[in-house]
Amino acid sequence: MNPTRPDDNSLFSPERQALPPPAAEEQAHSDKLVRHIVEEITASGGKISFARFMELALYAPGLGYYVAGKYKFGAQGDFVTAPELGSLFARCLAHQCQTILKNMDSGDVQGRTSAAGDRMSEAADILEVGAGSGVLAADLLLALEAADALPERYFILELSADLCERQAEMLLQKAPHLVDRVHWLDALPDSFRGIVLANELLDATPVERFRVTESGINQIHVAWEDGRFVWQEQPIEAAIQLPTLPVGYVSEINLHAEAWVRSLGDILTQGVILLIDYGFPRAEFYHPQRSQGTLMCHYRHRAHDDPLLLVGLQDITAHVDFTAMAEAGTDAGLSLLGYTSQAAFLLGNNLDQIVAASDPNDVRAHLALTQQVKKLTLPHEMGELFKVMALGRGIKEPLRGFSIQDRRGRL
Repeated sequence: MNPTRPDDNSLFSPERQALPPPAAEEQAHSDKLVRHIVEEITASGGKISFARFMELALYAPGLGYYVAGKYKFGAQGDFVTAPELGSLFARCLAHQCQTILKNMDSGDVQGRTSAAGDRMSEAADILEVGAGSGVLAADLLLALEAADALPERYFILELSADLCERQAEMLLQKAPHLVDRVHWLDALPDSFRGIVLANELLDATPVERFRVTESGINQIHVAWEDGRFVWQEQPIEAAIQLPTLPVGYVSEINLHAEAWVRSLGDILTQGVILLIDYGFPRAEFYHPQRSQGTLMCHYRHRAHDDPLLLVGLQDITAHVDFTAMAEAGTDAGLSLLGYTSQAAFLLGNNLDQIVAASDPNDVRAHLALTQQVKKLTLPHEMGELFKVMALGRGIKEPLRGFSIQDRRGRL
């Protein structure tokens, strides 16, 4: 079996733009992570799955991209997320959260009952999974406070100790009087009632890579040869369901994300899960023209598609197959409550009213708000590529975010 090298265009055809060279300290850090991965490859018989490689590159304790100290978010990082643009995203999201929390607190839900037949009445909380810099948590809590709709508790599930510290610093800076409501977790709770938020989380979940051959589906692995990571393939062992694809087609399947969504179904006693990420329904995800998959890497605001470079220094992402997420949720007994574009979701949650209420005479603030609107809603920016999906249990009232447009029929 001949390994496919990173410069072999049969897997990736990146534009070889000049990437900024890492500093000596960064390179030393990357080299340490490379040695760690090579040790695992050796212990595993010469190769590991790409999903395992991606997991180590992003989350290896103390070394992975998301758990080491490298700054990732905003202009000084590698990419910008919607909450980093300003508070508009959080203010719209707060409107949706406020409505859900109000309906849950008023009992306007299809509640579960205890073994004794009593209605469950625990407070509805918010759980943000992967809170990044903490700016969404801070701005969301401030917006909910302004609407007199603060939850008793705001949980953050975060695996990175470094990010936990940065989130705490952000909250102390922007909302010091609300910090006592915030609690950090390192695993999902045994049960939860309220709202689960996952903004740009699923795209960084390790994916399996595959290639369609004349004899079937090959799983793509990573090996080490001649001092660098290389690709290897072998016939896939597990049974996976895929649409009919042409020979040579390369793409991903996110089994980790599907399992994670099912795990939420196991713990959610009542409430709503909001998944916000870039992706497509399955028919678009595996579109014939998307023949090299959706895998992308981000390093200092430059995008390319070779994850074997800059290990531990760059983000590695893949688009989300939202059909798979919907199936995982419904398999776990959740209801699919809505699916739409980010633009439609924000417009359904008072974006236009927020803009109309701004003071046009405050030129700088009004211009900043207008720039946020463009970035968040225009089709060629984040408005169309990013989608919002809601899964839930025990929710009767329709969600405002899907009132303008609901694309569940496209899944």
